[in-house]
Amino acid sequence: MAGYTYTTLVQAVKDFTDNTETVFVSQIDNFIKNAEERILKSIAPLEVFRKNASANLTSGNKYLPKPSDWLASYTLSIIVSSDHVFLMNKDVNFVQEYWPDASSTGQPKYYADYDVSNFIIAPTPNSAYTAEIHYFYRPESIVDASGGTTWIGTNAGPSLLYATLVEAYTFMKGEPDMIQIYEQKFMQAAERLSMFAVQAEGLDTYRKSVA
Repeated sequence: MAGYTYTTLVQAVKDFTDNTETVFVSQIDNFIKNAEERILKSIAPLEVFRKNASANLTSGNKYLPKPSDWLASYTLSIIVSSDHVFLMNKDVNFVQEYWPDASSTGQPKYYADYDVSNFIIAPTPNSAYTAEIHYFYRPESIVDASGGTTWIGTNAGPSLLYATLVEAYTFMKGEPDMIQIYEQKFMQAAERLSMFAVQAEGLDTYRKSVA
């Protein structure tokens, strides 16, 4: 099965479901975006979805905003005397117990996912450090991409199609047997994609799984 552009994917959904009803068609973009999100969270992180970003820690502020397209962290480092000093990724409870007094400051050693938008840093920074985040990011959706092409659409066509069809048939309240068939096909395609990721990049590059 070949890859998909946005246009060919939308047409495939219409063809597989035999549904061109107006309300259904208006929801196809949502089906696709939900399918893309599921793919990203079902496969081993691929090198193509890694990114580096710079950020600035503020003296006296224990929080650092995450990049808007962040999905999971690989590393977080700060610049100290022109050297990269890597912070250790810990559970948020560990960080808060380690440094309970946010008004006390020091050179950061640890970070954790505080919420969907922020990291929490400990000790609270004693200076305005420059930080570098190496992370797994959420790529642009095929719905929004220029030319309607993305890496997922081109290289993970079966996964994208079957995940979208699961969303579509669920919306239609379709036959449970059909939903199960497409669910199984998606799982098989996602497993092949994960195997490709592991074989291509090596297990040692995956620091932790994505929930």
